[in-house]
Amino acid sequence: MSELTTIARPYAQAAFDYAVENKTITQWQEMLFFAAEVSKDETVKELLTGSVAAEKLSEIFIGVCGEQLDLHGQNLIKVLADNRRLQALPDISALFNQLKADFEKEIDVEITSAVELDESQQTAIGASLEKRLARKVKLNCSVDPELVAGVLIKAGDTVIDGSLRSKLNRLSDALQA
Repeated sequence: MSELTTIARPYAQAAFDYAVENKTITQWQEMLFFAAEVSKDETVKELLTGSVAAEKLSEIFIGVCGEQLDLHGQNLIKVLADNRRLQALPDISALFNQLKADFEKEIDVEITSAVELDESQQTAIGASLEKRLARKVKLNCSVDPELVAGVLIKAGDTVIDGSLRSKLNRLSDALQA
């Protein structure tokens, strides 16, 4: 875990709590995403790591973001600038997105298969995962011919490896032991 993620966590939590309280989760998600993208710009990165005064830095950053930030979003930028934490905006945005997914009981699931899955297979896997994980599932499917057959499913910390390649590797390890 990076230092910026640790720094970003309380800011993301505070922004999320405020957004839930005021029923503006989507608006905050959009503001944080935009501010995070601005902070990734090379020119802005140089400015963030420079020796510009916090007040001037927040003024410039808010000017760049323009109408994308409401008054509360601007206040967050001022607090981050005062604490020299504007470079943590991408992590704040990512953590905010995770908090939103947890709040809405959603999870992104990466499915890698040896061949492309048809709609009925995706539906069946999605329904099974929703039941097992007790969450709304959003599938992201990809193809990796090296799996030989089967699927590899990653949902958060959960990994379900039903690929033939991993079964062959386990068999090989058992035979060599």
